[in-house]
Amino acid sequence: METNDTLSAAPPEAPAETETEAPTAPAARPRPRGGTALLIAAAALIGISGGTAVGYGIQAERPPTPLPALSQAELAYPAKALPADKVPAPLPASQDRQVKTDGDLRKLLLPEPKGFQKSDDLWLQDGWMDLADDARLFEDEAYMYEELLGADFRRAAGASWEKGNRVVNVTLVQFRSGDQLGAVGHAESQLSYMGESDIGAGNEGDPIKGSGNGRYYLYKVHNEAGYLPMYRARAVAQRGDVMMEINLFDTKPLGKKDIRSMAERQLGLL
Repeated sequence: METNDTLSAAPPEAPAETETEAPTAPAARPRPRGGTALLIAAAALIGISGGTAVGYGIQAERPPTPLPALSQAELAYPAKALPADKVPAPLPASQDRQVKTDGDLRKLLLPEPKGFQKSDDLWLQDGWMDLADDARLFEDEAYMYEELLGADFRRAAGASWEKGNRVVNVTLVQFRSGDQLGAVGHAESQLSYMGESDIGAGNEGDPIKGSGNGRYYLYKVHNEAGYLPMYRARAVAQRGDVMMEINLFDTKPLGKKDIRSMAERQLGLL
């Protein structure tokens, strides 16, 4: 009897029941960068514009504020000039600073110190310096040229002397007659950076006697390989429409007395 060795295949198992998975939510898209900043900036701009418009509107509705009268009724002048014997005498030249500085400005420079001789350290033309020459004395010539021109530069005089390794430079820079703002501004601009160590003396200096804004300074010694040490002192002051500057250079230490005495004498001549 023939037997059937082939086993009948078992029916496939039914797949196990699984829980129905909830659909996955799509990933949130990132907000474009800068969007919030743009919204804030736009809101701020609208707020400023709106506030400005409201402000102009309020101001426009207000009545105009009357300005003070240009004429001063309390000022009175005599109906006719005073007799010749009652006219006050003009100030003498010793008291009228403008008369002194309207003359030859070179005559108001310090006299040559004893034992010194003339030096060619300054850009001088018979004791005078023009605008370009004065600007050359500064590190930033172009800037100083524009500053002096804008301050209504009039003229400049100078003198330079030397004795051994010591050099003395004196300059008087005058601005237009009657305009002290140029001299004051120029002096203050020079004094403003003197406390800085990289471009100035690195200290506050000392006041020049008899001057409201003048000061003198001693610099730290400057050492450079292959050269003698360099010592420097500087004085800056203003009197009327003239700004004065004195610089001392030497390879030996300088004292405060050296620059102070020169500064006080030069100021007195003005």
